[in-house]
Amino acid sequence: GKKLGLMLSTGPEHRNLETVVGLSEAALDRGAQVYLYLIDDGVAAVDDPRVQTLGERGARLFVCAFGCQKRGLPLSERATNCGLVVLTDVIIGTDRFVALN
Repeated sequence: GKKLGLMLSTGPEHRNLETVVGLSEAALDRGAQVYLYLIDDGVAAVDDPRVQTLGERGARLFVCAFGCQKRGLPLSERATNCGLVVLTDVIIGTDRFVALN
């Protein structure tokens, strides 16, 4: 199946989160694998119910551990805490990659 990679670097209050959710839902509805990497201000979206629903539907959720540390946020138990090597793997390993900044 197809693989969609998404990176979100803006906070949960930004409309980019709605775009990420919409793209992810559409891809999951079509049977694609979804990989969502939260970085920079996007790390704050890890606990957003819309993001967690994507995870429940099978999307793989990643959150930048350094981004959490830099913003004084605890590491998440709701996503895989990781670094830029994983982001590189998502970029290389997906059929399409979309960065929302």
